[in-house]
Amino acid sequence: MADVTTQGVAAIELRGINKSFGPVHANKDIDLVVGKGSIHGIVGENGAGKSTLMSILYGFYSADTGDIIVDGKKTEIPDSKAAIESGIGMVHQHFMLVDPFTVVENVMLGAEGGAMLSEGIARVRKELGRLANEYDMKVDLDAVVGDLPVGLQQRVEILKALYRGADILILDEPTGVLTPAEADHLFRILRVLRDEGKTILLITHKLREIMDVTDMVSVMRRGEMVASRKTAETSMAELAELMVGRSVLLEVNKQPAAPKAPLLSVRDLNVKDERGVMRVKNVSLDVKAGEILGIAGVSGNGQSELLKALSGIMQAETGTMDLVGHTIDLSKKHTAADFREYGMSHVPEDRHRMGLVNSFAEYENSILGYHRDEAYSKGMLLDVAKVRAEALERMDKYDIRPNNPDLQVAKFSGGNQQKIVLAREIERDPDVLLIGQPTRGVDIGAIEYIHKRIIEMRDAGKAVLLVSVELDEIRSLADRILVMFDGNIVGERTPDASEQELGLLMAGVTDEAAQ
Repeated sequence: MADVTTQGVAAIELRGINKSFGPVHANKDIDLVVGKGSIHGIVGENGAGKSTLMSILYGFYSADTGDIIVDGKKTEIPDSKAAIESGIGMVHQHFMLVDPFTVVENVMLGAEGGAMLSEGIARVRKELGRLANEYDMKVDLDAVVGDLPVGLQQRVEILKALYRGADILILDEPTGVLTPAEADHLFRILRVLRDEGKTILLITHKLREIMDVTDMVSVMRRGEMVASRKTAETSMAELAELMVGRSVLLEVNKQPAAPKAPLLSVRDLNVKDERGVMRVKNVSLDVKAGEILGIAGVSGNGQSELLKALSGIMQAETGTMDLVGHTIDLSKKHTAADFREYGMSHVPEDRHRMGLVNSFAEYENSILGYHRDEAYSKGMLLDVAKVRAEALERMDKYDIRPNNPDLQVAKFSGGNQQKIVLAREIERDPDVLLIGQPTRGVDIGAIEYIHKRIIEMRDAGKAVLLVSVELDEIRSLADRILVMFDGNIVGERTPDASEQELGLLMAGVTDEAAQ
């Protein structure tokens, strides 16, 4: 890795950056030095101020006070156009590409270079060819972007930034939609870029990636910059403690599973999405009492539709489900309430769209889906006092902060919102728990707690079906792993399977294809 101690030149200096949104002080007197030709990681919990700081650097926000120095010169960056002119490019977590356009059209969009488009296209082709060869980022320039896999779409985003002259690249959670092999290739590209003199700012919550690819790492907590370390001189444990302010257990401690008979059996499940595209194809699986069955795969390969069909949210084309002794034709119309009566609980992938009503108070969210239970009735009315008292008990048990059941749920952090959903579903004592992306957007301290609760469910003899795009999470929690690709189950593995082996399956390389 580059020796940032000997460079002596800063690509970026931030001095005394402050930014407030009303009463929220998102960035507090931030100082940051990023060495030229280095890969510099920025880590921190949700709400730590990372995204705000990068948005200031890229011109989405203006700092209330403070200075930005680029290549030794004080620089005003009022908008993203000024950032690009200063040599700063950004690859967003959600790609800023136009799906029906080709690669060339996407790259030149907004930089057409005059009325003669043919001349502009020729110029873009020539430059993209040079960049692709120099940085090992080959891509079909005439391919329609919407038809490309996400790894290549991300490559187009990087090429677009380089074409616009970026010497400083900001990458926001770049591996969230990549297979392990695609992530490894991205890191090879970043190292090549660094070795060619480019400067990379990497924002990620994955500490293992920080340790693998960065030269320096800076830690933010509650809007402040609390530490910067040479990556070679720190550890994941130290970084986690700096992020949270206390020591964090990074490993999942669990005893071997003792599975019994299946509590959930699915046969020949086929599910179409709203556009009529078959997203789940001939899936059959069993989840036994006392085990966690993990579904691994890159996002968008049918996992969401699988969970929706099994929880009663989406009607299947074909398929049957045996749920705690109840045989259900999933091609018929059902509701989530039907399946809850049979002993199923569901923690949805998207807590904001499907798990919570942000404008409701915490105590109201704590009984969503169960609000018609007689236990909460007081004649014709809801027994609000009882609901509030129960919500307060669960807030204590699950360490939900702030401990105020009357607070609007939108005002809780992502980790605490996820705990509200978990508390509601787990405390119903279901026989079968479906759980999607349990720690998506969740702080590292809350991740530790959520994993513990899932293991406790398994150890209590429940059947847990876990869907996660985080391969480390699947390998840590699951007792068996099924891999989905393009709607199919393409393989079953044990948790000790290598990342490479699982990654190949996630990319659709089955055992038969490999042979």
